[in-house]
Amino acid sequence: MIQLHDASLRRLARGFHPVYPVAMMRKDHSFQDIPAMADQIAVLIASRFGGARRGERPPLHVMLRRRGGALPAGLRRRAARLAEADRMSAQPKVARQLPTDRLARDHAALSAHLRPLGEITRWQGRAVSFGAAVAFGVLIVTALAIWVAVQRGLL
Repeated sequence: MIQLHDASLRRLARGFHPVYPVAMMRKDHSFQDIPAMADQIAVLIASRFGGARRGERPPLHVMLRRRGGALPAGLRRRAARLAEADRMSAQPKVARQLPTDRLARDHAALSAHLRPLGEITRWQGRAVSFGAAVAFGVLIVTALAIWVAVQRGLL
């Protein structure tokens, strides 16, 4: 007879993983999750690589056409698969036949690649870029004012 200790039983319990407990508690995905996954990836691509106007939320297939070349080839294929599934998910009979587990893995890989640069870091980058542009403009105007003053003999 095999005798198991409490610690062994806890390790064998459903949903327990010593390193990734959240991954083991994942819920099953359905075809209704596909548009949300595609929208999230489109927003991440737009915030990381640009390609969307302020206030605009283009669909994933548009973002792939605009900025898909910035993704590595493997991730570009995954994003294309997710965009195609997003298009097909509008028809429920077809959407039920889509491989949701594979699409969930594609979504996880894409978001893992696009997320590391956080929104605060992107905002700080934009602020620094704007500040540098303003400083450069002030420098040019100052140089122009000095040049005009020298030409008129004021300096």
